Amino acid sequence: MCTMNLRFKMFSGFILLIIIPLLLLGTITFVITFNLLEKKYSEQAQFSMRAMSHSIGYIFDEINKVSDTGIANNVFQKALVSPNPYEHDMVSSSVVRYDDNGKLYFVDEQGRPVGKQVDDTLKGTDYIRMNERQQNFRKLLFNHPAISYAFLYNFSPYAQREGIIPIFSKDNFKEMPFHEFKKHPVFKKVMDLNGVPLWVGPNEFPELTGSEQVFTQIRVVKDLSTMRPIGISIIQIKNWDLDTFFNKFYTADQMENTKFFIVNRDGQILYDNSKQLAGHMIADYASKPIKFENTYVSYKDKFGERESVITYHPMSDYGWYLISVRDWSSLSKEMVVFLKWVSTILFLCILGALLFNLLFTNRITRNITRIVRFMRRVEDGDLNARVDEEGRDELRMLSHGFNSLMERVSGLIDQVKNEQQQKNKAEMRVLEAQIKPHFLFNTLESINVLAIQNEGRKVSQMVYRLGNILRISIQDKEEITLREELEYLKSYLEIQKFRFEELFNFEIDVPEHIMHCKVMKLTLQPLVENSIQHGFDGIEHTGWIRITAFEDEDRILIRVEDNGMGMSNEQLRKFQYMLSDEQKSVLPQEEESYNTERRGLGVRSVADRLRIRYGPGYGLFICSASQMGTMIQCVIPKYEQGDTL
Repeated sequence: MCTMNLRFKMFSGFILLIIIPLLLLGTITFVITFNLLEKKYSEQAQFSMRAMSHSIGYIFDEINKVSDTGIANNVFQKALVSPNPYEHDMVSSSVVRYDDNGKLYFVDEQGRPVGKQVDDTLKGTDYIRMNERQQNFRKLLFNHPAISYAFLYNFSPYAQREGIIPIFSKDNFKEMPFHEFKKHPVFKKVMDLNGVPLWVGPNEFPELTGSEQVFTQIRVVKDLSTMRPIGISIIQIKNWDLDTFFNKFYTADQMENTKFFIVNRDGQILYDNSKQLAGHMIADYASKPIKFENTYVSYKDKFGERESVITYHPMSDYGWYLISVRDWSSLSKEMVVFLKWVSTILFLCILGALLFNLLFTNRITRNITRIVRFMRRVEDGDLNARVDEEGRDELRMLSHGFNSLMERVSGLIDQVKNEQQQKNKAEMRVLEAQIKPHFLFNTLESINVLAIQNEGRKVSQMVYRLGNILRISIQDKEEITLREELEYLKSYLEIQKFRFEELFNFEIDVPEHIMHCKVMKLTLQPLVENSIQHGFDGIEHTGWIRITAFEDEDRILIRVEDNGMGMSNEQLRKFQYMLSDEQKSVLPQEEESYNTERRGLGVRSVADRLRIRYGPGYGLFICSASQMGTMIQCVIPKYEQGDTL
């Protein structure tokens, strides 16, 4: 048990002080590193997302400015207030196309040149219906090549073509008729804004904006003279301006591992730089719902089954959110390399600690275990056990010290054993010889008085009782049966009753099955004597003494109870029943002589004899209170003739 305990404690100390701290160091380093990485990325992304949202806002703001210029243009105003906007050379039937040299010319419907060369700034559009009065505005639009299509809704009841006035036309786009547009929910929003631009993202209202990935600006056009609404302008811009912006803002590696989305409040993806998820709901790819707030938010979550860092920033002017999804593995790959090095170093440290524990610590525990094994032999009684003295270190000195100690202990034990045997014999002789002569004298005096009174029968009884007492007292035995001890005690009590007449009565109640148990001779008589001489001194009622005994597992408990004067707390304290010899020696010599004289053989003498004979755990235990009587309990081991203690 000691061996296992020692090794277990040292191994536990090794685990607690070396292995666990190293593992905690690695774990804490891992957690702190990744938390710090996420925090730093979040801080950096916050500034980036804010700058990007502002830059994207500039793109739309620029189109707003172009639109402001356009709706204030006389061409727009006259086209919308004229009963027939196709009169007054507002829109001709000519179009522009490239010639063989790459130049743009106006051509008729049959494709024949009909006018001068078109300015180079107009390149990039296949079909543009133009006239001279529109060129300045069209040049302004072509300075912003992201604009892909523009037209007007005319509120005039005389408007042709369902109230639509095209500025740029596209063959693959069919404008919604004005009478249908007036029923569309977007129309009410535009009218409520009263001229403030409304931006609609791709796929939000495809029946209105078409199926292409374009952002659409819709706004009311007012008559500048009366400020009444006269139409609605619709301008669409391509996404490639946003693509160019994101490609310039991030490196190719970052773009490969980062997705950017523009989503509306419903979570629909309006723009995706990877061209994969546009039109989808972002909630279909995030593992937990995204709660859009009007502030910057960053957190780590799974996106499309991959651990990612998701950040978003509100674009308050448009009711959209710019979202960035960065692949966590690409973000942390350099940190993973660093942590692999840290893990390798920690592994080598743990391996070195284990080797040290096996080669050095185990050697110490093995030698200590060997010494403990010999100590156990000594504990079992083999005082001749000696440890082999090996090595040249402190463990050899420990072995040598143990052997020297055992040599000395063996000699001292033999010496103490001899001295103790002599001391015990002397003490027992002295204690057993302490029967006071005046008891014998008083008894003989009582017999003499009875003889003078011619009380022959009582004289005979007292002589018989005295004979029993003397017979047991002179026996050359330290122990007698409980039956013999009680016979001796009964004879003593009968003699005392003859002397003190009606002073007390007594009762002996002991089970028959423990009568054959052994008890030290003259154990109970001093206890009864203490009750008669001191307990009944001065009482006005008839006293009684009750002697009982019972067994408790491997012990015999004998009680002597009386209803005498009892003792106060101070008197009870002076009863040093269970004191050792050293404690008794500090009492004044006069007090000790007084106690011994006052108690005959003495209660303390009985306690000393029991302690010497049976050892700790046995002896006398007293309970008393003033005017309440006294109870003394004698505890001895239970054994019979032939048994050994």
